[in-house]
Amino acid sequence: MTRPKTKSKKHGSIDFKKIKHKIGRKLPPPKNTTNTEVKSKAIVLPEQSVAAEKAGLAVNKKGLTLKELLQQTSHHNVKVRRDALIGIKDFFSKNPEELKKSQKYAAIEKLRERVGDDDKLVRKLLYDLFEVVILPSCKEDNQELITSLMMAYIFNAMTHLAVGIRIMAFDFLDLVLEFYPSSFSSYAEKIFQNYVEILRENQYYLQDKEKLKDTIVGLVHCLSLLPWNKLEADLQNKDDIGQRLLHAFEDDTSMSSNGFSHIIMKLKDLVPILISSFQEFIPSINATANLEGKSFGCMASILNSIDLIVRSFVYGTDKKLECSSSQGGASVAEWDASFSSAFLKKLFPLFPIDPGHGLSEKDYDRLLDLNIVIAKIFFELNEWICLPQFVLEKFLEFLESVLLGKFRTAAQSGKAVWEKHLVQLLPFIPKFLSRGASYWMSRLLWAFTHTFRESKPGSLLKSACLSAMEDMLTPIQSMLSMGTDNPGNVELQEVLCAWIGELPQLLIQLGDKHPACSLVLVKLQLCIGQRALCNSALVCMYDSVQYSLQDFYSTCQGEQICYGPFLRLPRESQEFSLCCLYYFSHLDLPLLKSIAGCCLSPDLDPDVLFRIIEILHSAYKDGHIKIADYLSVFITLVLRFNVSPEVGSAGLKGDALCKILKSMTTVICSYMEQMGDNSLVLQIIEKMIIDQIMSKPSLDNSCSLLRVLVTVDSKPTRLSEQSIITLGPCLSEYLMDAVQCIPEGGEKQHIASNQLSAIYYLLPCFFLFDRCHKLMGYVLKTMGSAITESSLSLKTDNGTQHMGNCLTRVNAVASVLVLMHKDAKLQHIMSEFKEDIDNIVQKVLSLQSSKQISLTIEEKHNLKCALERLNVLPR
Repeated sequence: MTRPKTKSKKHGSIDFKKIKHKIGRKLPPPKNTTNTEVKSKAIVLPEQSVAAEKAGLAVNKKGLTLKELLQQTSHHNVKVRRDALIGIKDFFSKNPEELKKSQKYAAIEKLRERVGDDDKLVRKLLYDLFEVVILPSCKEDNQELITSLMMAYIFNAMTHLAVGIRIMAFDFLDLVLEFYPSSFSSYAEKIFQNYVEILRENQYYLQDKEKLKDTIVGLVHCLSLLPWNKLEADLQNKDDIGQRLLHAFEDDTSMSSNGFSHIIMKLKDLVPILISSFQEFIPSINATANLEGKSFGCMASILNSIDLIVRSFVYGTDKKLECSSSQGGASVAEWDASFSSAFLKKLFPLFPIDPGHGLSEKDYDRLLDLNIVIAKIFFELNEWICLPQFVLEKFLEFLESVLLGKFRTAAQSGKAVWEKHLVQLLPFIPKFLSRGASYWMSRLLWAFTHTFRESKPGSLLKSACLSAMEDMLTPIQSMLSMGTDNPGNVELQEVLCAWIGELPQLLIQLGDKHPACSLVLVKLQLCIGQRALCNSALVCMYDSVQYSLQDFYSTCQGEQICYGPFLRLPRESQEFSLCCLYYFSHLDLPLLKSIAGCCLSPDLDPDVLFRIIEILHSAYKDGHIKIADYLSVFITLVLRFNVSPEVGSAGLKGDALCKILKSMTTVICSYMEQMGDNSLVLQIIEKMIIDQIMSKPSLDNSCSLLRVLVTVDSKPTRLSEQSIITLGPCLSEYLMDAVQCIPEGGEKQHIASNQLSAIYYLLPCFFLFDRCHKLMGYVLKTMGSAITESSLSLKTDNGTQHMGNCLTRVNAVASVLVLMHKDAKLQHIMSEFKEDIDNIVQKVLSLQSSKQISLTIEEKHNLKCALERLNVLPR
């Protein structure tokens, strides 16, 4: 069968003609295409490297910048936020210079958002970052800016629903106030309002005792920043005993409210809340055999807060003014009644806290701690409102027992607690005493005396007792001035006598190891002395102290002086102790000798030395020192003041001790001139000075003695004939020793300076020669005899040593005569003694021409020079 023939296709137009191309052939571009080809030599694209973007920027160890780390603190992932805070701390530790730049404010502005973070660890990391790194570096910066950045977020966190965030907000507040306490006043009202709210809800939010304690501790810090509480807070924190004086508790230290009065009134809302919180711990104390540490910490903090609030009412407000109250503007009296009822009805029944069963020593000390603070609160409250008598007596009885140590345990820790809190109760004894006589007065004073004796020298308690004594002097003096008929005065005098008798020995015990306590003691001693002038009962007590004070200045053991603590005390303490000397009605010779011995120490400050002389002179003028004792002390000073033993030019020119002796002698001579009757003074000291000069003291001391003698003598001299005869040989030796300080050669300027020094030593003799010509004759005869003795020793012994001594003596005599001849007055007097001068020249000539003495060329030349100098003298 044959296939059918296919129909032939018709050839027509084709719509989409398929064009076959050969493989590998490049097609030409269509005619209607646009040429997009770009021709260039090089194409530069921006770099996309992250490392290049951070070049020159500070990074942490992970290579992140501060900007990146701050951005990550807002990340939704908790782990990222934690890592970011850790990274920021690492960033600043690695780049501390970044803290000095202004970008730290931007960091604070960003980080503050995490104060209310939901994660506890994030908040803790943020707190550590601010505490350790950021805030310490901002101490000297703009405080207002930093606190304004922080406080808004802190207050916002205090109102958060989550209790953890609210509690942590108070920690941040405490941290800011620790670094910027001055910013507290701007936010005080809002701060206390937030404390009221958190403590009011304590049963819901503060079941954890640790959280309650942290919150109360923060409240204590805020209350201590109030101006009237600052001083007490400082005293409790400082280690320096001298700063722990008790005058901060006086009524006259009440401060102006300075805008805090409205805050004080709002503090009343805290009192019932705090007392209620304190009450909640009492059942647990009575039920358990020991006092838990956390519970004690909470109770102690609560009581400290109440104490500071009460102080705010006592010292921060004015009772004379009407102050607004939250309860419809009630008057101060009405408000006082509502305020005191919270204490009398709730806190007073709890006192004293005593569980009634055996406690460990540690728990016993803790309860004593709490009871003492409660007593302090009520004593302060008594300054604001008069407590009922039965209430006051209960606390006075407790105070007496504490002073006697009845509640103190034998352990060292118990004594520490006793001393620490007893210091806070001592200021109330002077206040109670100032209110008048009471049968409690005697009991408290003797109990206080027991505490004073039992306290350790140099301790805080000892210093506090001394300050309390000073406060009690005024009321005691007032009672004693009422008359001796009052039987209570005898007991007051006995108490005073007991106190004053303890002071000298305590001052010596303290030595220089407790300078702050010594300062308080000498202030008290000065205060007693000042009051003794107006109170005959105190005079005898105060005068009896001086016999025990000798060891405080110095004691003599043979020729050796043992210096007391006075020499090593600070300048301020020395000044107060010296002022005490003036107020003795009579200063006896033993104490004066002790003071004089102290003045001889080379370690004594020259200013203190001259201050001692000034005070002794003032005491003498007011009749507190006998004239003989007064002059004896001054003669001792100029005689025994030790200077350089060498007579060489260096000693005379630059020795500091020499200059002090000269200045001291000048002052003493001026005081002697003020005494009036110089003839009487001369009668007293003439023999004393002549005897001392005969003992040949050092050149400087001899000169000072002669200056004193010249000061009280007159023209013509009032010296006795025997004194003139005795002085002749002494002055001859003295003059020859004085001129030996002039060197024979050297620079002219150096020689002139030493000649002036020699003139200083010769001048007192010149005054005596002018007043007594006969004395010059004795001196010239003695000089001639000295040359004769020297020449005779040469004839019997040809040693070179004797020849040297002889030439030295001849040159000294020649120098003395030449210097005397240069003075116009003495030149005229010397003309009366030509025979004696000629005798001296002849003896030198005979020495030169003697054939029995063999002289070297140099020795002959020296004798010739001495003769040439003597030839100018009248003969």
